[in-house]
Amino acid sequence: MPLYKTISVNSQTTVKIWKIEESYDDLFEALDLKPQSLQRVLGMKSELHQRGFLSVRHLLREFGYTDQDLFYDDNGKPHLKDGKHISITHSFTFSGVIISNKAVGIDIEKQREKIKIIAHKFVDYEFSYLNTIDEDSVRRLTVIWGIKESLYKLFATPGMLFKQHFLVIPFMFEDGETVAWIDYKNKKYRYNTAFLEFEGFTCAYVIP
Repeated sequence: MPLYKTISVNSQTTVKIWKIEESYDDLFEALDLKPQSLQRVLGMKSELHQRGFLSVRHLLREFGYTDQDLFYDDNGKPHLKDGKHISITHSFTFSGVIISNKAVGIDIEKQREKIKIIAHKFVDYEFSYLNTIDEDSVRRLTVIWGIKESLYKLFATPGMLFKQHFLVIPFMFEDGETVAWIDYKNKKYRYNTAFLEFEGFTCAYVIP
């Protein structure tokens, strides 16, 4: 089973990343899905999404959980029955899960040129240190998007906007970390963030 990477963020927080190489049938066969999950995966039109969904359940097993331990609230945010915090992501051939005693968020994105076209939709303050014609601009924008997506997953509040409410402090690729802020309804929240790149993908995650 291709557990791709395990990151011990701190004593309370762990990230696990899966490289999705198995077929749908191989992923499906090894799992015991609850009825809601079975209905959900069978209703997916894309096998890529099905394999991503199933690989996340394999990551749960790596943490010692099963599909029965996972549930979602009305905002679509995942939770674990034992009260630990979890965030989930999958993109093309990779999936990731972060579990912690604190609120967390994670995102994996494929690095693609088209992110430059939509940058104006999720970037505001960050344009002050971005050079969109720089050869690293796709990588840098993907980090920013991943951090903001992770913040959104952590906060899970409808109405929050990437461009208006989330801010990512300038960063160096070699550092693999930066600070991000949420500025929402006259309150400010500070988060530690980290990111890593592998095989043309970027994974970002945030913790308070």
